[in-house]
Amino acid sequence: METKVIQTRKNLGGSLPVENVQELASNNLKDIPPRYIRPELNPDEVSIDESSQIPVIDMSKLANDHVDYQNEMAVLHQACKEWGFFQLINHEATTAIEKMKVVIQEFFKLPLQQKMAYAQLPNSIEGYGQAFVVSEDQKLDWGDMLFLLPLPISQRNMRFWPNTPPSFRSTLDEYSGELHKVCMSLFKLMAANLGIDSDKLCIKYEDGTQGIRMNYYPPCLQADNVIGLAPHSDATGLTLLVQVTEVQGLQIKKNCKWVPIKPIPGAIIINIGDVMEIMSNGEYSSIEHRAVVNFKNERLSIAAFHSPNISTKIGPLPDLVKENGANYKTLEHEDYLRLVVTSKLDGKSLLEFMRINK
Repeated sequence: METKVIQTRKNLGGSLPVENVQELASNNLKDIPPRYIRPELNPDEVSIDESSQIPVIDMSKLANDHVDYQNEMAVLHQACKEWGFFQLINHEATTAIEKMKVVIQEFFKLPLQQKMAYAQLPNSIEGYGQAFVVSEDQKLDWGDMLFLLPLPISQRNMRFWPNTPPSFRSTLDEYSGELHKVCMSLFKLMAANLGIDSDKLCIKYEDGTQGIRMNYYPPCLQADNVIGLAPHSDATGLTLLVQVTEVQGLQIKKNCKWVPIKPIPGAIIINIGDVMEIMSNGEYSSIEHRAVVNFKNERLSIAAFHSPNISTKIGPLPDLVKENGANYKTLEHEDYLRLVVTSKLDGKSLLEFMRINK
């Protein structure tokens, strides 16, 4: 059994400070600053027809004694292999999610000066601002975020946790715990589908890191020329996304086309991250995705990223490389994290770096 070691977080890098997009958008600009304009965007690359094919997993059917257990497990396995993405319904985090939606909308309505009390500090990824800005000339996303690291609890930095609205901290604490439970249940089910002992996967995440990114995408008069969040795959194990408002914006890449996601009310949107693709030795696929913005309406979402314990090396699980060997490199977790936070979002470039070319 793997020995669990909890290490303290180190400064692994951060994001350069940039202009607040919510404040910029409040001026109803007709001329968007050039750093936000994305001439490469092509509306013809969007495939609305495939939206109806997005896998939906019913958590209630994944109980061992449910009559549809085997069928639902097969659907889950196929979703992780072929899509790297699915919507999860009938989970047990509904109450915590609804509470979290309320406080995050209240936070982003605060005056800029109040929000800036929680601004990112140099060489830190936590706080209010933007992420993955690593140079003064790179293109910027049309959105702001509040990023916090609720887990492990022992390493929370309350300096960045808003106390306005007053219920924010207690609500986030409950939300963090409930989504972690859902995530651990999914890891257990995925281990079974991969044919490995669930402990060999789950123990790596029991004292793992959870990062929660609360996104605010203001409307934009040139929505076709900007991007809310640049195309990327998540550098984590699993991501659990909650749509706060009814405005759509998430798109995933499938068969070289961008497929818009129509969130099911009450569902959690789940996607496989790079670490899970690596650990499964390529059996499961992380999904490239992006966020687009709306011409008239703001969009809010909350993404919870779940990563292994900092003592866990990032590489394929030994039980999954016995027959054909490893398809990915193995790195110390700290080296992997440093690589992540000092790079701009760029498709699946991180996975390509980790891949072993045979």
